[in-house]
Formats: sequence, C-alpha cells, structure tokens
Amino acid sequence: MTLPSWRDNQLGTMKRAALWLVSVVGEGNVFTKEDVKNAFPGISQADRRVRDLRDYGWRIDTHREDGQLGQSEQRFVAQGQPVWVKATKDSSSITETQRRKILTSDGNRCRSCGITPGQAYAGSFETAQIDIARRKVKHNGSSRVELVAECNRCRVGGRGLEADLDTVLDGVSKLGGLQRQMLADWVAADEREFGAVELLWGDFRTLPAESRNKVRAALGLPPA
Repeated sequence: MTLPSWRDNQLGTMKRAALWLVSVVGEGNVFTKEDVKNAFPGISQADRRVRDLRDYGWRIDTHREDGQLGQSEQRFVAQGQPVWVKATKDSSSITETQRRKILTSDGNRCRSCGITPGQAYAGSFETAQIDIARRKVKHNGSSRVELVAECNRCRVGGRGLEADLDTVLDGVSKLGGLQRQMLADWVAADEREFGAVELLWGDFRTLPAESRNKVRAALGLPPA
C-alpha cells in the first residue's frame, strides 16, 4: 500500500510527522529536534505533534529511556497506529491526571531506588528525572502490569524485567541477620539509604586510573 506524502499540508502536522518518521527517519534510527524543525519549517508545534504520536502506540524514545541518546536526540523505535488512516487514541496511554496520581502515591521518588527528582546519583554528576514506567509483576501466579514512578536509570535498566512476589519472599527468607535488618530498615522507611561504603565506591569509580591504583594500594590490592 502506497503511503501518502508527508509533505501534503492538508494532512495536518501530526499525520505528516508520522509519515515523515516512517518514510524519512525509519524505525530504529535517531533524529533530533533540529531535524523536525527543518522538516516542518514555520510550524512551531511540530515537535509536540511528534510526542503526541505516543498516545497512538508509537514508541519514540528519548535519553530518559535510552541512555545512548543525547538530550536533543530521539529514537524512532516502532510505529503505532497509522494515524493518517484513522486516528483512534490508544486507551493504554497515561493521562496527566493519572501521572500526577502515580507520582504522588509513590512519594514523588523512584519506586525502585528511592531517588528524588534532581538528586545526583552517587558518585556522579548525573541527576535523576522521575517519570512513569510500566512494570510487569507476578502475584499469586498471575502476571499484570503496574504503573510506577521510576528514575531514568531504573526505567532503562529494568526494561523487560518482571518482579515476582514468590521470588522476593524466597530471597528474604535466605538473608542473614544483618542483611535482613538492612532490608527491614529500607522497607520501614520506604526509602533506600546509601551507606558510606556504597558512596565511596561511587567516588572511587569516578577517579582516574592513577588515583584508583592509590586506593587499591591503601586496600592492600595490586595495581589494576
């Protein structure tokens, strides 16, 4: 089936943007905001219309989902509904009201690691951004999808993973006294606190090789 031309002004910006992604960018490839601007000169909301395609099942990743992307880059991962034929919103899309409710219920922090928006990750200058992620969970033998607040690192690193209640309970039963108390403290506070050793590890990893060897010597280890 021949696609309409993405240059047809009568189609509207979102339909044209969808056709541009399919015809020019191609699935799996990277484009920038500047590319969108150049493709649709004089249209101030073109970049927003590209984002709107996510409501129709289109997967367009940013640096939040794909750590290999720069802040101005996006990756066209997969096509959703052919909006140039019939635009029916995907009922699975998250509304702004749902998003605020989930963020509030999760304390406006990452459900997985507990970091808050703008907080720097241990041992780095990178700061966390919190958004909504779909997480597969298994409970009493059946699987379902939970909407949770997660930071950019956990959202990318945990993609495709499934949390299993039975596996978690089995892991808890095998913990030693000190580890069990540490987990209990985190659960009670509903927040994970990084200990001195974890913070030192993060700082150690940021040091240049010569400095890391001095740390290794202080720990009685040979140079790397």
